[in-house]
Amino acid sequence: MPRINLLPWRDQQRKERKLAFFVALGGAAIGALVVAFACYLMFKSQIGSQEARNDRLRLEIKTVDRQIEQINDLESQKQRFIARMQVIEKLQRSRSEVVHLFDEVTKTMPDGTYLTSFTQDGKKLKFEGVAQSSTRVSTFMRSISGSQWMKDPELEVVESKPGNTIGNSFVLDASQIATSGDEDDAPVKPKHAVRSGGAQ
Repeated sequence: MPRINLLPWRDQQRKERKLAFFVALGGAAIGALVVAFACYLMFKSQIGSQEARNDRLRLEIKTVDRQIEQINDLESQKQRFIARMQVIEKLQRSRSEVVHLFDEVTKTMPDGTYLTSFTQDGKKLKFEGVAQSSTRVSTFMRSISGSQWMKDPELEVVESKPGNTIGNSFVLDASQIATSGDEDDAPVKPKHAVRSGGAQ
């Protein structure tokens, strides 16, 4: 009976298996490297795209910020323009009020009374003058109380100064009635002598 030695065949098979294993291991390693490199490229592309979007968003934010600043400047200019218009309207109303006020002062002053000074600070009025008697000052105060343009007369002082042969000097306060509905008109300070037809 012949003898067959199978050892070389088994060794050859073992070497082939080992070679196949290493080939498969190398292929798996190469495949893993390819997949990792592909993932790296994909992530890098996504990061680049996100950075590009971030840059565009930052640019848009800067543009919007500039537009907001321009809008705020326009709003400030609008408020300043409105304030100027309100001042102009108040001045226009106060011109007619001053005319009516002077006309009313001449109407309310009784005969025998004249003013040496008439000042206005906002809605506050101050009369300084001379009257033939204190009764005429009282008449003046009653006329102010019944006036359509003045109210709240208050007598500060009435006295007869030495050397004054005309009458008694007086200082009288009152308030102007706001017909325009605005109590914050700019102060107008006229200072004139207003004379009535009475004795001087």
